[in-house]
Amino acid sequence: MKNIDSTSHLSGKSIFIDDMPEIQGTLFASVVTSPIAHGKLLSIDFSEAETLPGILRIFTYRDIPGENQIGGIIPDEPLFAEEELHFVGQPVALIVGKSDFICQQAKQLVTFDMDILHPVTTATEAFERNQFISPPRTFKMGDAESAWKDCAHVFEGTAESGGQEHLYLETQGAYAIPMEKGKLKIYASTQGPTAIQKQTARVLGIPMNQIEVDVNRLGGGFGGKEDQATPWAVMVALAAHHLKKPVKMILSRHDDMYMTGKRHPYTTHFKIGLSKENKILAYEANYLQNAGAAADLSPAITERTLFHCTNSYFIPNVKATVHSCKTNLPPNTAFRGFGAPQGMFAIECAIHLASKELNVSVEEIQKINLLKEGDVFPYGQKAQNVMLDNSWHLADKQWNIAKLQEDINQYNAQHSLKKKGFSIFPITFGVSFTNTVMNHARALVHIYQDGSVGISTGAVEMGQSVNTKMMQVAAGVFSIDMHKINIESTNTTRVANTSPSAASSTADLNGKAVQMACNALLSRLKKVAAKLVSGNEEALDIKNEEVFFNKKPTGITWKELVKTAFLQRISLSESSHYATPEIHFDKSAEKGHPFAYHVYGLVLTTVLTDCLRGTYEIEDVKIVHDFGKSMNQEIDLGQVEGALMQGIGWMTMEEIAYDKNGILLSNALSTYKVPDLYSAPKSVEIIPLENESDNLAILKSKAVGEPPFNYGIGAYFAIQQAIKAFNPDYSMAFNAPMTPEKVLMGLYEQT
Repeated sequence: MKNIDSTSHLSGKSIFIDDMPEIQGTLFASVVTSPIAHGKLLSIDFSEAETLPGILRIFTYRDIPGENQIGGIIPDEPLFAEEELHFVGQPVALIVGKSDFICQQAKQLVTFDMDILHPVTTATEAFERNQFISPPRTFKMGDAESAWKDCAHVFEGTAESGGQEHLYLETQGAYAIPMEKGKLKIYASTQGPTAIQKQTARVLGIPMNQIEVDVNRLGGGFGGKEDQATPWAVMVALAAHHLKKPVKMILSRHDDMYMTGKRHPYTTHFKIGLSKENKILAYEANYLQNAGAAADLSPAITERTLFHCTNSYFIPNVKATVHSCKTNLPPNTAFRGFGAPQGMFAIECAIHLASKELNVSVEEIQKINLLKEGDVFPYGQKAQNVMLDNSWHLADKQWNIAKLQEDINQYNAQHSLKKKGFSIFPITFGVSFTNTVMNHARALVHIYQDGSVGISTGAVEMGQSVNTKMMQVAAGVFSIDMHKINIESTNTTRVANTSPSAASSTADLNGKAVQMACNALLSRLKKVAAKLVSGNEEALDIKNEEVFFNKKPTGITWKELVKTAFLQRISLSESSHYATPEIHFDKSAEKGHPFAYHVYGLVLTTVLTDCLRGTYEIEDVKIVHDFGKSMNQEIDLGQVEGALMQGIGWMTMEEIAYDKNGILLSNALSTYKVPDLYSAPKSVEIIPLENESDNLAILKSKAVGEPPFNYGIGAYFAIQQAIKAFNPDYSMAFNAPMTPEKVLMGLYEQT
C-alpha cells in the first residue's frame, strides 16, 4: 500500500493548521519573551503596545485563572514568567490583536526593567555549581569499581555531543475556538494531544472534559512537538477563554528556533577497561546532560541514555551515571532517539580510543564484544532474538568488509591530499516507552451501513505514515479495499487519555488496538454470516469483500453482510484498549524488563576527505537493518533513509551555538546548516535482516522511527579515520558535530 498522504502532500492539498479556513472574527497572537538568559524581572511596560490600533489585550501570568504551570514530569515550568527570567525566549506575555502583523509591531514596543544575573550555559558549569533538574541516576551491573584491577588496559576520555534543531517544516502553532457552555476546541500541531488537554485544564482551572484537542496531521515533529507544542496551545486557549473569540498563533521560523529547546548536548567522561584479549571487562560513564532551564522531558531522556549506555556490547561490569544539569537555555526536549544516541556515541568513542591506544582495529574490539543471546543488559533485561552476529555476517557476505577496507587503504596510499575513512557501527535500540504506564493505546472503529469504515486512534500522523499502517491493519483484518477505510483526525473526545506519538511505539500500540477492535467486529459479523449460510463460524472467512464457507464463495458480499448485521441491530462500533504485556521496570532498583523488543542493525560508512580544505563527502552507506517482518517496505525504507540523513546531520554539520549570554547564534537557516542534496551519501544501500520471530510489535514488524537515526553516528567515526590516515599525530578528540572547521584543525594538529 502506498502512503495515503503522498498525493495530497505533493499537490499541496494536505491541510495543516495554517491552511484551515479561519472563522470570522479570528484574532491573532504573538509572544513577548525574555531578552536575557537570567535575571530578575522588576517591571514590564506595555503602555505603548496597548495603544497601537488593533491590539485588544495583553495577557500575563496575572490573567491565569488556574495554575501558572505547564511542567509535565516536574512542575518547574511556568506558562508565563513571574519574578525571574530563566532563558532568552522565555514567554512573559501574550499580545492579542486583529492581525499577526499588528501583534508583531506591538511586541517591539514592550520595554523591560531587569536586574541581570549571571547566566549558566554549559552542563559543566551547572555541574560545578550543583544546579540540577533532578537527582542523578545510576545503572550498575557487576562491580565496576573492583573490576579495574583485572583489566590489562584502562583508558579514560571525554565525549562531547552537541544539540540539534528539530527544524520541522511546519512551525509550532495552535488555533483555539470557544464553544458553547464554556468549552474550548483546540487545533494544535502536537505529538501529544492529551498533554495539551491536561495542561490547558490546569492553567484555566477547568475539567479536561471541557477541552477538545484535535490534530489532523503535523508537518514534522521528531520529538520537538511532544511537550513543546503545549505552551502555544495553552496560550491561545487562555486568550480564547477570556475574549470569547477564536485565537490563532503560528510561530515564525526565527521565533520557533530561538524560543524552543533542542536535542540535549552531552558531556560524557568515560573509562573503559579491557583484557589482554580485548574483551571489555569494565565501563564507567558519567553523563552531564544540558537540560536547559526547566525539566520538560529531560528526566525521561536521561533514563533512555542509561538504557543504551552499552549499545550493542556485553560488558560484565558497568557503572553509568547521568546528571541532568540546569542551565539558562530554553528547556531541551525530546528528539528522535530520546537520549539513546548520546549514550551510544559515548561507548563508541571509548572503543575507538582503546583501538587507537592499543593499535588494534576497531572492528576487532567490536566483534569480540557483541551481545549474544541471553546476555544481560545493565538494566536487567535479557537480550532475546539477538541479530548482531547475523547483521555482521550478512554485511560481510553482501559487501566483503575486508575488501572494502583493503580498497580504502590502497586509495589512501595513492593519494596524498585526499583520504578515505571507513567505519562499522552496530546498533541495538530498545522499543517501548521506558515509563511503563505510557505503553497503552485505544482505538474506536465504526463500520457504517454502506460497508465503509471509520477509524479513530491516538496515533498522530506526522510524516511517518502511521495512518497508512493503521489502514493496512484494518484492511487486512476485514479483507476490504483500502478506499473503504477512512482514518479520522486524532481527537481527545473520540479517543481519550492517549500517550504521545513518540518512542517509536505509535504504530505498535495503536495498531494493536485497531487490530483488537476490528477482530471483535469481525467476530460479530461472522456470527451473522453463520446464520445466513446455516453453518459454523469456524468454517467462515471473508476474503476480498466476499463471505466464504468451507473455502468456497457464498455470494454474500461484505456490503450485504454489514447491512444484514445492521438490520439485526448488531453493534457495528467497537472501542478497544491495548496495553503492552510483560514489560516492567523498578526505578528503585534500576532493574526490570522495560522493552517489548530490540531493533538491531549494522552500518558501514565510507567518507572522502579533502585534506587541503577540511571538507568531506559521504561516499556510501551500507546498512543491514532488522525490520522484523515489515508491514510496508517502501515506507520503512523511507524512514531508514530519512533517519540516517538526520543522524548524519547531527554528527557532521548541525552545530547549535549560543554566546556566553545565552543568546542563540545559530538562529536562522543562514547560520544553522542542515544536510542538503549535496550532503547526502552518493550511495545508500539497505538490506533487510530476515527476522520474523514473534515479538510484541504489530504483525511481527519492528519500529523504524528512531533506531536508524543512530546509523548516522557511523559518519563521525569514518571522518575520524580519514583524518587519522592523513595525520598520524591526530589526538582523536571526541567532539561532535565534526564540522569542516574541526576536520581542518585535526588534519594539521601537532603533538
